[in-house]
This record gives sequence, C-alpha cells and structure tokens, in this order.
Amino acid sequence: MALVIEGEERIEAPLEKVWEALNDPEVLKACIPGCQSLEKQGDNMAATVVLKIGPIKATFNGEVTLKNLNPPRSYTIEGEGKGGIAGFAKGGADVTLTEDGPNATVLKYEAKADVGGKIAQLGSRLIASTSKKLAGEFFSTFGSKFGAA
Repeated sequence: MALVIEGEERIEAPLEKVWEALNDPEVLKACIPGCQSLEKQGDNMAATVVLKIGPIKATFNGEVTLKNLNPPRSYTIEGEGKGGIAGFAKGGADVTLTEDGPNATVLKYEAKADVGGKIAQLGSRLIASTSKKLAGEFFSTFGSKFGAA
C-alpha cells in the first residue's frame, strides 16, 4: 500500500547549514522517530528504527540512502527496513531547500511510503495517518532542533 505525504517547514538557519545538517547521520538519528541507531556505511547508512503502528510495535533494520544529490538545494532520502513477522516498510522523500532571506530556509518535502506484511493488514487509514504523523514529526523535529542551533 503506497501513499504520498507533502509538507514544508521554515527553518531559522542559512541554506548551507540546513544542507549540512540534512547530511549528518547524528542529526538524522536525532530526528527520525523511533531511531535507535544510524551509522554511515560507505554511501549508505544502516538504521534500526522501532515503530508502533496501531497495536503492532516492530523493530525495523534497514538502510537509508541519499540519492539525486544537488548540493545545497535538493536530494532524495530513501529508506527500507524489514520488521520480521510485522512486515516491511520502505519510503523516501524528495527534499528541496530554498533560501528565505540570509538566515532562513524553507524545506519542502514530498514523501512516499509503502508497507507490506502484517502491518499492511491494519488498514489504509491507520497507516496513512501514522505515516503522515511520522513524516511531520521528522521534519518539525529537524526544524526545531536545527533552527534553534
């Protein structure tokens, strides 16, 4: 089951600084909801994320990849994880940055999520609302943590 989530966040920081943070595994780990670990491995990052979707709580082990890099304006972040008996989750977001004056940046995203296995049986409304919440949480956490820095 696939879905698309869009949003935007205004961050009180210059474009270059926002770009650096979006490429920093420590910053990403702090912003990804339920992220237990995120380690750089070559061009990819290995991730462990614990998520609760409705009554199912699962640990997903997978990979995060940055693609279509266009520094410092845009990239695509993709992730895929397997949650054992719970199923799988994969998704990604096209992220674009636009200057909004010298010390502010507008981050826009279009995220796509796809789940399968037991999780997919929970129903599209629950999965859609959870996915939307998680994407929103990531970008608002990023905006508040980073904008304040």
